[in-house]
Parts: sequence; C-alpha cells; structure tokens
Amino acid sequence: MTRQSDRFEGTSNYIATDDLKIAVNAAVALERPLLIKGEPGTGKTVLAYEIARALNAPLITWHIKSTTKAHNGLYEYDAVSRLRDSQLGDERVHEVRNYLKPGKLWEAFTAPARPVLLIDEIDKADIEFPNDLLQELDRMEFFVQETGETIRAEVRPIVVITSNNEKELPDAFLRRCFFHYIRFPDDETMKAIVEVHFPGIKPRLVSEALRTFYEIRDTPGLKKKPSTSELLDWLKLLLVDDIDPATLREKAPGKLIPPLHGALLKNEQDIHLFERLAFLGRREGARPGG
Repeated sequence: MTRQSDRFEGTSNYIATDDLKIAVNAAVALERPLLIKGEPGTGKTVLAYEIARALNAPLITWHIKSTTKAHNGLYEYDAVSRLRDSQLGDERVHEVRNYLKPGKLWEAFTAPARPVLLIDEIDKADIEFPNDLLQELDRMEFFVQETGETIRAEVRPIVVITSNNEKELPDAFLRRCFFHYIRFPDDETMKAIVEVHFPGIKPRLVSEALRTFYEIRDTPGLKKKPSTSELLDWLKLLLVDDIDPATLREKAPGKLIPPLHGALLKNEQDIHLFERLAFLGRREGARPGG
C-alpha cells in the first residue's frame, strides 16, 4: 500500500506532468520497476534523483555501459587478490567475504532505509542483460555462491530504469515493469521548465527563443533534434551575451542559423543543412521580383 508520504508530486526543481506523476506513483504502489523511455534530454535520469529527493529516500545509481553484465549488479568475487594474499600468507584469505565486492543491487537490498535504485540506460548493455536480472528484480533476492547466503530485500526499493530505445527490451522483462514514455515538452510545459531554471527571465526572450527552438526541431532532415538541456544551455548563453529578442526574429536571407547555435546544433550535418537553407534563402531573395 502506498503511504501518503510516498506519493511523488514533482519538486521545485523538476516539472512533472500529471501523467508522469501518475506513472511514478503507480509503480511505487505496485512495487514494480518503473521503465522510463523518451528522447535524450527529456529528464529520464534526473527523474530518479528527484523521486529520491521528494520522498527523502537514499539514491543508489547504476549507470550501465556496453560492457556491463548483470552479475556486476549483484557482487564481484576477487579470486585473483585472494590467490595473491594466500601466497603472501595474509590472514584475510580465511574469510571469503574480504574478497566480495557488493554491487548496486546488493547495496539497494540491504540499505537501512527504502532507497531509489536507478538503473540508467539499460539498453546500452547486451541484449541478454535485462533477462539476466529478471529473477533478482522480481523476487528482490539473490544467492551468493561463495558464502552460501541469500541477500534479500526486507523492503523493496523503488526501481527506476531508463532506456533510450537503442535496443528492443525482452517481452518477459517488459511484463514485469510499469512503463511510461516521457513525451517531449510542449510549449507551456517548456516555459515552466525554463522558469524553474531562470526565475524571472524576460517573457519576450523566452517566447522568441522557444519559437526558434521548436522551428529547429521541426526542420525536415535534422539528424539530431536539440533537447531540453540544450535549450537551457542556449538560453544561458543568450542571457550572458544579452542577445536582443529581436535578433531571434530576423528572417532575412542568411539569418536562418540562430546566434550561438553551437549550443543547439551538435553535428556538422545539421549545421550544413541550415547553411544550405540560408543559401537557398539568399538565392530566393536575389531573384528579380522576389
């Protein structure tokens, strides 16, 4: 049963939509992992930090890499060090626990208070990785072969799993999760996010910046759409350089690339795309009667 104190309502630093709040609270109530997908930069990873902050819970983070294996989250046994110590006559070799390094799941299962466990970018690992964690995440326990003990969670941690959709996740894994897709923020939500990061920012600058930002995102052929975090970086630079909002409104040929565009456009293909559009705009402007 979800206690009132366990309800997530967003935080002063994180604008959560109603459907996201419902998803978080449903996952907590069901005691199932919350699987979060969405474009990069939509706040998937930060969500776990803000859930922990809102619920006053400890946060344990497990950032997944392409080389990460499921057993890394349980524990690692350092047999090499034990062999070396035995050759040196070290007394530590008589206690196998000295050579066990607890993983993030071990930490989460034995935490003194109910923690939030973030398994970040699960789709970076091998395709079998999610299936290899099925039993541990389902039963909230695992067996330690070297000591013969079972590590069991007395209180189920709140598990948040993020994915960038780089790989399809197995059906058996998906069945055990509560799923939510974070949609890219609309104009009103984005204004609220901007206000959190830049309190009192000039509304005119925000309006012009958002208009330009969404126009860039809607440009056909764009390889990488700018994200929320990149918008915030861009706004910070616009404020530092005291850019006039009118500059962002300019539609003259050759002015299609916004000022300080390096915060928004992150590869040469997209910059070349806007340069071509600017070139075409100049040609159109040069035509007689144009």
